[in-house]
Parts: sequence; structure tokens; C-alpha cells
Amino acid sequence: MMNANDCTLYHGGLKGAESAFGENSEKYGMNEVIFTFEGHRLNRDRNSVMLSEDELLRGDISMEIASRMMNRTYYETEKIRRVLQTIFHMVNKGHQIFVIGSILEDNSVKGGTGWAVELAKLFNRPLHVYDQTRTQWFTWKDGTWAEDTPKISYNTFVGSGTRYLSDAGIAAIAQLFADSFEK
Repeated sequence: MMNANDCTLYHGGLKGAESAFGENSEKYGMNEVIFTFEGHRLNRDRNSVMLSEDELLRGDISMEIASRMMNRTYYETEKIRRVLQTIFHMVNKGHQIFVIGSILEDNSVKGGTGWAVELAKLFNRPLHVYDQTRTQWFTWKDGTWAEDTPKISYNTFVGSGTRYLSDAGIAAIAQLFADSFEK
């Protein structure tokens, strides 16, 4: 079993899943890094890192490519672009990716959270999604989602997901930490 004190959680500090991941990481005594950008309102700001313009540009991608990868349309707005750029930094730093959301029929994940999922696939990161609709964890393996009971098994990981966290989603995050670390 890993030592929680040796681990770092990366997330975006928003309400819902990201705040719940952060609260659990604090409870277990681990490091927490929140990536943000100028003008972004956070729900949780413990250990936040303000990304500079140059850093944000390193995570830049065309909205057309993002739309194509996620099978939906993203329009060019500065805020959406900055959110996607910030997600790049989270996934780039965290080796293992945990997301709370809904897996769609095309294997993407609903909402902006889906960008973290697509980047994790692209970067070949261990990827786990708790589907709130099916109340089950799934792991991306061999190009498909497989039911799983994942554990945090890398020193750096991302916790992201929906702002609309259900009671089952809250419980899934708490159980993930309990299964991964001795308290």
C-alpha cells in the first residue's frame, strides 16, 4: 500500500468532484496542487498555482481538434480555451487519472471533464472514470471501458469531474482513498 504523504493530487479547484478529491487528499495528509488562471474563481484554493500566459500556451489546442476528439462542438471562447489549457497541465503532471462523470455511448465522457479523459487516453495514462449514472468505476483498457475497482497506485494523480457530484460520487471518491491508503 502506498503512503499518502508521498502522493500529490492535481486538480482545478472547482466545486463538485475536484473539491471532494481535494478534501479527501487533505484528510489523508497528501500534497495537493490546484492549477488555475487569472480571473478563474475557485471553490477550493489550497496550494493553488496561477498559470502564466506562456504556461497556458503550452497546453493550447485548436477548438476544432478538441471538438473532433470529443465528438461535440466547442466554440472559441477565451474561458473554454483556458480551462482546456489548464486541464492539459493537470494531466501532464499527474500520472494516474480519476474522473467522476458519465461515460457516453461514443466512449467519451460528458462535459469539459471529457477533455481530461481524452488527454489521458492520448498520453497513455492509467485512466479511471466513476460513472454516476451506472454507479460503477470503469478503467480504460485496450480501447474500451471495463468495470473495475481502482486504487491510487502512483505518486502523482489527477482528480477531476463533474460539478454536479451525487452522493454516490462522493462515496466513490471516499472509498477510492480508503481502499488506496491506510488512515
